[in-house]
Parts: sequence; C-alpha cells; structure tokens
Amino acid sequence: MKLISWNVNGLRACVKKGFEDFFKEADADIFCVQETKLQEGQIDFAPEGYECYWNYAEKKGYSGTAVFTKKHPVKVWNGIGMEEHDQEGRVITLEFEDFFFVTVYTPNSQSELKRLDYRMKWEDDFREYLQELAFYAAYFSIRAKAFDLRIMTGDLNVAHEEIDLKNPKTNKKNAGFTQEERDKFTELLGAGFVDSFRYLNPELAGAYTWWSYRFKAREKDAGWRIDYFVVSERWKEKIVDAIIY
Repeated sequence: MKLISWNVNGLRACVKKGFEDFFKEADADIFCVQETKLQEGQIDFAPEGYECYWNYAEKKGYSGTAVFTKKHPVKVWNGIGMEEHDQEGRVITLEFEDFFFVTVYTPNSQSELKRLDYRMKWEDDFREYLQELAFYAAYFSIRAKAFDLRIMTGDLNVAHEEIDLKNPKTNKKNAGFTQEERDKFTELLGAGFVDSFRYLNPELAGAYTWWSYRFKAREKDAGWRIDYFVVSERWKEKIVDAIIY
C-alpha cells in the first residue's frame, strides 16, 4: 500500500497551486491532509475512486483534517472521544479489516510556549487513545488481527532529535523542539511504536518536511522534520520505504 500525508496549510489555497495534479500523480491508496482550514461546503474536492472523510474545526479557517481512501473502511470516526480535544478537527481514525489508520494534526505549543501545558495534556491523552485502539480491536472487533497494526501519521509539530532540524542549538526553547515535546515523542515510541523514516534512515541528516516563512529558511534549507508515519513496533518489518517528497 502507498500512504501519503501532507500538511497543506489551507487546502483551498493549495488546490489553486497544483494539489489536484500531485494527488492524481501520486496515486496513493490513502492520502491524508492536515490543516485544511475550511468548513463543510467550502471546497468541491471529491476525487474519483476515493472515499472522502473530513473533520472540521469549530473555529472557521483553523486546523482541520481529511482522509481520501481507495480502500473502504469498516468504520470511521473523528476525534479521540474527549471534548476538550475534539473541537479543533485534529484526528480522524479509519478502521480497516486488518489495521487502524489515524491521521493527526498535533497542537502547536505556539510562541512563548503559550500552549505548552495544553500540548502536554494532549500528548498523554492522544498516546492513551492510540493504545486503546488495540484493546478496542481485541475486545470489540471480530477482526482480531486488527489490533496488531496501527498506523499513525500527520504533522506532529515536533522535531524529535537534533538530526531532525538544521539549527538545534538555537531552537531548544522554541515550540517544536522543547525537551518536553521531544520527551513526549520518546514516550510514544516507548509505548510500542516506530518512527518509520528514522527506522529506515537512522543517520540521514537534512531530511526536512517544514521550513519557516521567515529568514529565508527554505532558501537556506533551514528546515525541520515534523511530519511522521509512526507504526506499531511489531509491524516494522513491513515498512517498504519512507519518502519525503
């Protein structure tokens, strides 16, 4: 299977810049996006051959996620079942016959770390949610093998290690590279998950998925790797490749 994730930073604007061409060319089995920044009815995007699932934030023009899948899911739901987290359209879960697929747009800790405390609560609750999927499958699903494989992907808003960003020393107290955020990602991996890209490319530096609009960051390639595909540890041998387009 071919799975793609992309933080589009506004899907309506992205569609005007060639998104549909890339979508068709990529020909993914499952294609998910984060930060759609739209409400229901604000875009006409229903690619042929795909089922479309959307989670809109209550706040207009903010956050939001979507999944487009060729493979029909057994069940789909939005959020993680906690009202304090489920108003921003950040999570969509698809249950298939033999695996769970979760796309997420993790909250940013923001400038001056104004939302770091909330981010820490989110991290714990979201990690628990991913773990509960295994129990859900084991106890409530006849598809017993589903609990073996969980695939989680999206913009996690954290560069895990120093190799994952260009300027680690000057960013240690900035959102996305605080020790608190990095430790939470370590906890996630410790809960039985694998960072697919780093599993295949343990020493590869300069692999980034995001660049600031400031200080000519893209031109200088001063980027961050903050987008991930994370899979269940016991299924890591099934990872064929992990490519950053």
